[in-house]
Amino acid sequence: MVQRTRKYTVITGASSGIGYEAAKTFAERGKNLVITARRKDRLETLKREILEKHPDLDIVIRSADLSVPENVYRLYEGLSDYEIETWINNAGFGNYDSVADQDLDKIRMMLNLNIEALTILSSLYVHDYKDVEGTQLINISSCGGYTIVPTAVTYCAAKFYVSTFTEGLALELKESGAKMKAKVLAPAATKTEFGMMANNVSEYNYDKSFGIYHTSRQVAGFLLELYDSGKVVGIVDRDSFSFRLADPLFPYAGNSLHNQLSAISISGRPDNGNFRH
Repeated sequence: MVQRTRKYTVITGASSGIGYEAAKTFAERGKNLVITARRKDRLETLKREILEKHPDLDIVIRSADLSVPENVYRLYEGLSDYEIETWINNAGFGNYDSVADQDLDKIRMMLNLNIEALTILSSLYVHDYKDVEGTQLINISSCGGYTIVPTAVTYCAAKFYVSTFTEGLALELKESGAKMKAKVLAPAATKTEFGMMANNVSEYNYDKSFGIYHTSRQVAGFLLELYDSGKVVGIVDRDSFSFRLADPLFPYAGNSLHNQLSAISISGRPDNGNFRH
């Protein structure tokens, strides 16, 4: 059993790309980490790289395929002995294809990972930590979560969900007086394994496909800027590739007279023992 004397940052999808660099960036801040992904060998490599520079940190590995709902609950419940200061839902992948021709098995996995797993982990973390000072939930969306991109309609729709869910959660937490902050990062083209997975290819040339893009290290830097800020949204402009911090961007009904009068606040529902799966 781990003593709850240390605080941890959890990063999903940490075996490559943004998650990999984010782990190293947060380690530079002296953060103990729980890193999770499917590929355990990649996580072990990341752990060695971090400990070579930061030997005093505790780096915990959890190998899990989060496209399987049972694994999502198992991951969270397996961290009950750790005090989690920040949770970063980074795991996800994309797909480029027309809606008519897209591979539905791949789409099912994408929706399971990008939407279902993120929602479950966010909900469990908020339930347990919303009143803990200094806690943050950061969900990784995309500028495609604010703009519909040709041949990526389903992916964009999934990321619109991530963006609206997280922005709405941030407003809900604020209105309920919770101490946790919820934030969403929306990068543009980033040189990762994303291009290969989205296009179902073994090699992908970002220079030919995009011309301009960010590195994973740059996006990890944006993530840290968002983490340090009092803003809810960190978004990259698809045209200029400039990064900015912002308040929630989607319209919010707030105190509309047309809202349901009996809505229950985030802190108003007692834990009846049925919250978890």
